[in-house]
Amino acid sequence: MTTNKDLLTRRQAAVPRGVSTAHPVFAVRAENAEIWDSEGKRYIDFVGGIGVQNTGHRHPKVVAAIEEALKHSIHTAFQVTAYESYIALAEELNARAPIEGPAKTIFLSTGAEAVENAVKIARVATGRPGIVAFTGGFHGRTFMGMALTGKVAPYKIGFGPFPGDVYRLPFPAESQGVSGADALDALDHLFKFDIETGRVAAIILEPVQGEGGFYAAPFDFLRDLRAVCDKHGILLIADEIQSGFARTGRLFAIEHSGVAPDLITTAKSLAGGMPLSAVVGRASVMDAAEPGGLGGTYAGNPLACAAGLAVLKVIDEEGILARATVLGEKLVARLKSFQTKNDLPPIADVRGLGAMVAFDLVKTRGGGEPDPEMAKRLIEAARANGLLLLGCGLYANSIRILVPLTVGDATLEEGLAALERSLRAAGAV
Repeated sequence: MTTNKDLLTRRQAAVPRGVSTAHPVFAVRAENAEIWDSEGKRYIDFVGGIGVQNTGHRHPKVVAAIEEALKHSIHTAFQVTAYESYIALAEELNARAPIEGPAKTIFLSTGAEAVENAVKIARVATGRPGIVAFTGGFHGRTFMGMALTGKVAPYKIGFGPFPGDVYRLPFPAESQGVSGADALDALDHLFKFDIETGRVAAIILEPVQGEGGFYAAPFDFLRDLRAVCDKHGILLIADEIQSGFARTGRLFAIEHSGVAPDLITTAKSLAGGMPLSAVVGRASVMDAAEPGGLGGTYAGNPLACAAGLAVLKVIDEEGILARATVLGEKLVARLKSFQTKNDLPPIADVRGLGAMVAFDLVKTRGGGEPDPEMAKRLIEAARANGLLLLGCGLYANSIRILVPLTVGDATLEEGLAALERSLRAAGAV
């Protein structure tokens, strides 16, 4: 039997240390919300490939769609000979996305690539260079992605200089001491002291921040931001790469606010684990680039597009949007019950929109000082208890839950029980 230790030794010799891995275990099989490692140990997956497996690992309908597509082709390049699955999936997203008026979609391979292309499209559509982003935001590891990302470690260290004409605002999160009014005041100051409105192409934000800590932008703030963009001819980009595809109980998280962005970036659960991303936007904006200005060799691969169509069918046929809401309620209720137990480490700020749920570990009950070491111990204890967790947040003390939305009730309960045991074990150290 090949052990995790054997594979870890090989990994360290073959793969750069800059590619981090949260858990020193190696997956050999995955089904729905469960993973088995190289030694046969089973884990309940509360990470879901960092939000990629909203419809579960290897959903039978997604697997069947990929197998059927594989009978016809693996790759032709859409820029050489197009194929129907790309068009069909674009039609589906155009019809479903909260875009005002006619929409169009381009497919790419990664979330960072989607962000890069959204910026390109915004700049060519407006003839302006400036992009405004937010603290705590994560938009990828490409150079523009890093420039937009509002967190230095580990994403930016040693990689600069970064592209210019990127400006940053504080993200509105009441628990972090920043209100929507504060963020809007900062935007006013930005326009007065750093860049004129006529030079701003777009404002980009995650309706629910991912790496930044699972903070949801207040709906009133999003509506006010939309009004500011309309007033000054600025495009609004919703980065839905982690918050999209049913995670929050809507296909896109921004739908909760009633705000229609001009462009949406999506990836992760779009294709059930296949590498596929997209930019969906107003047709007039999407058509601004000249032919040949957009695209990519693997962009919109036919197998991935077939998987994307199957994912949408699963969401529709299995009531995944409603399921996300129910799961979120269960998760939040259980986590809040943990807050009342004196034999567990102090938990603060249980939060979630749908099933995009997180909580903070703090040093004192009722306090707010982050405890990143406790978060680290919890992740390790959970792994020992057969539960995979992942952290997030600016202070490394947040734990996020991205369990597949198809998880069975019994498996969910088993995972939550393991989480409680792991909290108790981490607190006892």
